[in-house]
Amino acid sequence: MSAPNSTALPRYALALDDRILAFDGASDLLRHWAQGIRPDPDLTVSDWADRHRWLSSRASAEPGRYRTARTPYMREIMDHLSPGSAVQRIVVMKAAQVGATETGNNWIGFVMHHAPGPMLAVQPTVELAKRNSRQRIDPLIEESPDLREKVKPARSRDAGNTMLSKEFAGGILIMTGANSAVGLRSTPARYIFLDEVDAYPASADEEGDPVTLAEARSLTFAHRRKVFLVSTPTIRGLSRIEREFEASDQRRFFVPCPQCGAMQWLRFERLRWDKGRPETAEYHCEGCEAPIAEHHKTAMLAAGEWRATATGTDPLTVGYHLSALYSPIGWLAWAGIARSWEAAQGSDEAMRAFRNTILGETWFETGEAPDWQRLAERREAWTPGTVPAGGLFLTAGADVQKDRIEVDVWAWGRGLESWLVDHIVIDGGPGDPGCWQKLTALLGKVWVHASGQHLTIARLAIDAGYETSAVYAWARQVGFAQVAPVKGLEGFNRASPVTGPTYVDATIGGKRLRRGARLWSVATSTFKAETYRFLRQERPTPEEIASGAAFPAGTVHLPGWADGEWLRQLTAEQLVTVKGKRGFTKLEWQKLRERNEALDCRVYARAAAWIAGADRWPDARWQDLEQQLAVAAPKVAGGLSGKPPARPSARRRTVRSSYMG
Repeated sequence: MSAPNSTALPRYALALDDRILAFDGASDLLRHWAQGIRPDPDLTVSDWADRHRWLSSRASAEPGRYRTARTPYMREIMDHLSPGSAVQRIVVMKAAQVGATETGNNWIGFVMHHAPGPMLAVQPTVELAKRNSRQRIDPLIEESPDLREKVKPARSRDAGNTMLSKEFAGGILIMTGANSAVGLRSTPARYIFLDEVDAYPASADEEGDPVTLAEARSLTFAHRRKVFLVSTPTIRGLSRIEREFEASDQRRFFVPCPQCGAMQWLRFERLRWDKGRPETAEYHCEGCEAPIAEHHKTAMLAAGEWRATATGTDPLTVGYHLSALYSPIGWLAWAGIARSWEAAQGSDEAMRAFRNTILGETWFETGEAPDWQRLAERREAWTPGTVPAGGLFLTAGADVQKDRIEVDVWAWGRGLESWLVDHIVIDGGPGDPGCWQKLTALLGKVWVHASGQHLTIARLAIDAGYETSAVYAWARQVGFAQVAPVKGLEGFNRASPVTGPTYVDATIGGKRLRRGARLWSVATSTFKAETYRFLRQERPTPEEIASGAAFPAGTVHLPGWADGEWLRQLTAEQLVTVKGKRGFTKLEWQKLRERNEALDCRVYARAAAWIAGADRWPDARWQDLEQQLAVAAPKVAGGLSGKPPARPSARRRTVRSSYMG
C-alpha cells in the first residue's frame, strides 16, 4: 500500500441552505465561510431600486431600468422605508400617478432581497389584491434576476408562491384586501404596506377599522417595524390619509425658482394661463413673480428637498403631500392640469375628482341646506298626480313613523333628472294592519304619464330601522321584487352608495325565519349630499327653456302643490364638521328642524332608483323606456339623447320596465 500523499489537502463539508457543499482545503473553506457571513451591502431602498429594479412593459408606461432620478421626490420616502432610518410610519397623501405605488413595490423588492421578514400588503379589496399581484408583484419578481432567485416559481413543488402569498428566504409577503378581517389578522408582520387607504371600507367584516387591524399585526416588532400608508384623498373630514397627514409633520417638496432661486412648494393657485388656452400654462414664482416654463421642471425637481411644515404628534411618523404639479416631464403636463380644471367647471363631481386625483387634496362637501323659500320660487306647474314627459319610471321612498307611513313618489329620467309626482300619508302606523293594506294597494296604483300611458311604481324602498319585524313581514308578503327594505349607514360611499342585498333573519308572525328577509344598506350621506347639490344647481331661465335650453343633469323638479312644510322637511339637515375619536374631525348630518321625512323619503326613493339600475343603464335601455312611453329623448345637460320617438300605440298601457330587477 502506498503512503498517502503528504501534499493532499483534507476535504471539508459545509451545510448551507439545506445543501452540502464540499471544499478542498482549509483556505477554500474559510474563503466561502467569509463570503457567507459577510453582511449585506448597506443599501437604502432607493439605492436598491436603481441597482436591481427593472420595470416591465406589463406594469409600466416606461419599461426598463428603474431610475429614482425620474421621480426624485420619492428618494427620501424610500430611504425612510430602509432599515437604517429610525422612522416607523411613513404617510403619503398624493395625487394619482405620481409614482407612490412603485415606491411601495420597490420596498417589497428590497425586503425580499436584503431585509427579509414577514410583510403584509393591503389593497382596498381582495379582488384588487389579486389584480395587483398579477399586474405588479409578479412582474416585479420576474423582471429582477435577484428576486427570481429568492422567490421560487409558482409551478415549483412546495414553492410557497400563490396569488396572495410569496415566500422567500427569511420572510413571506401576504397580500389581502381591507374588506377581509381574516386576511388582516392572519399573521404578525414586521412590514405593512397600506395602499389607497381612503378606498378601504369603514369596517372589515364588522370587526373594526382595517388600518387599525393591520397595524396591530406589527406591534410585536417594536422599533423594527415599518408601516407605509399611501392614498389619494377623498372627502374632508372622512379621509383617512388626510387625518394621518395632518397628525404628521406635513412635509412639502420645496423646489428652487430657476430665475431667483427662491425655494417654494408648488401650489395650484400659482399656475396661470389665458382663459380657454390651457396650453399657455406657466407657473409663477412666489418670490419674484416671474413665469416659469415647464421645461425647467426637471432641474427644479433634481434640486428639490422635503421640508416639514408642522410639528407632528408622533416623532416616529413622517408625512408627505404631493400633487400632480410635480409630475415629471412626459407625464401629466401643467397644460393638462389647466385643461382638466377648465373641463371640470360647472360639475361638482368633476371638481371633486380634480381636487382628489390631480391636486392630491380632499374635497370639502359643504352639505349646506338649500334655502327652502328659494325652492318654493322654483316650483313648477303640472297636473297633480301626473308624470311629466321626461319622467320614464317611478320609484318611491317610504318612511315608517309611530303613527303613520309617509311615502313620496318620484319620477326619474335621463341624467337622473327627477320630478316629485306624489306625496302620500298613510295613517295608522306599523301596528295597524290596515296601514299595511293601504301601502300594498299603493304598489298597484297607476299614475298617468304625459304621453297618456300609465306608470306604476317600479321599486319602493322602505326604511327598516323602525319596527323592523313589521317591515320585513310586509316586504316578504308582497315580494322582494318590487319592495326593498333598506338600512341607512353613516358615511359616504360614492362608488357604491347601495350595497346588498344581504339575507337576514326575520321574525314573521312570531316565528324566527333564518335568512327570511333581504336587506339593502344605503350610504345615506351620499344621497343627501347629492340631493342638495342637485337642488343648488343653476338652471336655465324661462326664456332659455323656451329657446330649447337643456336642464342640467340631476335637476330636481318640484310641483306647485309642494307646500312650505314639505320643503322645510326636504331641507331639514345640514352637514357639519364635529370632533371624533382621537381628536380627528368627521362629517355628520345634523337636523336643523325636528321633521325631516321628506328628505328621508327622497333618499329612499333615490336608493330604489340605484337598486333598479338607473345609474348603470346603457343608452339602449333609456331608449327602450322612451319607446314604451312614446316620448322623444329630452335634451339634458350632461345626459344622453336617444333616438326619435316610437310611433304611439293605439291603446294605453301600464308600463313597468323589464329593467327594474
